[in-house]
Amino acid sequence: MQPATTAKPITFETHPAQYRHWRLDFDGPLATLSMDVAEDAALVPDYKLKLNSYDLGVDIELADALTRIRFEHPETRALVLTSLKDRIFCAGANIFMLGGSSHAFKVNFCKFTNETRLALEDMSEHSGIRSLAAVNGICAGGGYELALACDEIALVDDGNSAVSLPETPLLGVLPGTGGLTRVVDKRKVRRDRADVFSTLVEGIKGRRAVEWGLVDAVHPTSQFKDKVRARALELANLSKRSGIEPGLSVLPLTPRISDDEIAYRHVDLKLQRARRTAELTLRAPDADPPATAADILRAGGEFWLLRVFRELDDALLWLRFNEPEIGTIVLRTEGDPALVLAADRAVAEHGDVWYIREIRHFVKRVLKRLDLTARSFFAFIEPGSCFAGSLLELALAADRVYMLNDPDRPTAIQLSPLNAGLLPMSNGLSRLQVRFLGEPSRVGEVLAHKGAFGADEALETGLVTSAPDDLDWEDEVRLAVEERAALSPDALTGMEANLRFAGPETLETKIFSRLSAWQNWIFQRPNAVGERGALRVYGREGRPEFDWRRT
Repeated sequence: MQPATTAKPITFETHPAQYRHWRLDFDGPLATLSMDVAEDAALVPDYKLKLNSYDLGVDIELADALTRIRFEHPETRALVLTSLKDRIFCAGANIFMLGGSSHAFKVNFCKFTNETRLALEDMSEHSGIRSLAAVNGICAGGGYELALACDEIALVDDGNSAVSLPETPLLGVLPGTGGLTRVVDKRKVRRDRADVFSTLVEGIKGRRAVEWGLVDAVHPTSQFKDKVRARALELANLSKRSGIEPGLSVLPLTPRISDDEIAYRHVDLKLQRARRTAELTLRAPDADPPATAADILRAGGEFWLLRVFRELDDALLWLRFNEPEIGTIVLRTEGDPALVLAADRAVAEHGDVWYIREIRHFVKRVLKRLDLTARSFFAFIEPGSCFAGSLLELALAADRVYMLNDPDRPTAIQLSPLNAGLLPMSNGLSRLQVRFLGEPSRVGEVLAHKGAFGADEALETGLVTSAPDDLDWEDEVRLAVEERAALSPDALTGMEANLRFAGPETLETKIFSRLSAWQNWIFQRPNAVGERGALRVYGREGRPEFDWRRT
């Protein structure tokens, strides 16, 4: 299944009024996001979401809630994540959903879920909204991974509630959304203790969970809510978030969807399924963008930079989940680059204003989503393109960049302050720094360049891969796309993931590299998904049958 029997494409827009699985409440500086998963509201009807287990639909709502907290509620300074179910926090990803899903769906599900967990951590680091997981019951697998993404974890001490990562002993897989990495890298749990913990189906509870560093505090049931609220208020008082203006509404995107095109206001996604390719085009503003912080606030959710990257984000998720056979994406831009640079300039100059800072960090996260998407990206720079500033980041993120070199139809690219490290990759470096990792002095030279780069200069500087002339352009770019589409998708996924993240390791790159390699591999092994694999037989029929050979 994709998963299972759904015939409809998966969409990623929602609204708190439409939530089936979460309740979002606000009380002064505190936001409370309460999990209350509806058993019969799974993405497809093939399984029930018992014990607050989750599927992609649950995580789509979670991602939406985090975005709305950041943009629409400037008064919020701390977040409490908890459950409305008695003695149940979250049992993790729904096992029957995983057992019946396609391999591609499982990996993309884990990837989206982890991107959402990372957004929660990003919210703490860059928005000043600390998070506290109030674990009021069963907390297993992905449920504990959600708690791990919070700044602090409080566990109810009721003699029964525990935290656990039981994937290895129960399911023959790994915690697919960064659980093991966060245990040892983020919470710095001792390796031998982490080993014991990760093989205990029942998990660890009470004081031992605190002693081992798996949670930060335990409280008896009678004091749990009061203790959680008191600590959440303390976290709120530590926040430097000072938004007093009204928030920016997260407006619906309402794309026009046909069989071979998804058309947004500033983004078009055209699908060429027979060729296993797609064209993704982003357009510049059609008028002068707001120049001051007050003007950006008045534009709100319609501010071009926010809107165009929200549309891009939606298009990338559409490709991941609804178009598994499309492997090569051609990136194009259209419009006046001066208007793109003007929007970038306004964001760079007023970056200390909370809602403008949120816009920049949102753009950063969408570009990371592109980096982490297992598709080949080729950027084509042609007459009428506007690969400038924030849109130039698309080309810098691409696997290859082709730029037409024709004096009669000139092309150009140009940098803005946003290219100077304000939109970092998962490894903490800018895309320019990764591009010139072996020539770090080039970064400063490129940023200091006055004006635009023409084709010859862009090629000489190293900003583009190839600059064919007018006679060769059509054949070269056509052959490049056709050749790419003919290669093994598995080999390309591995190759691209290895090449895109040169430089230092971070918690984030570790999580995704391990997800792409180990979890990807384990998810395909018979021990997990064979006829008698652990994911197949769990909860249905007896014990799994393993091939005991180590590789």
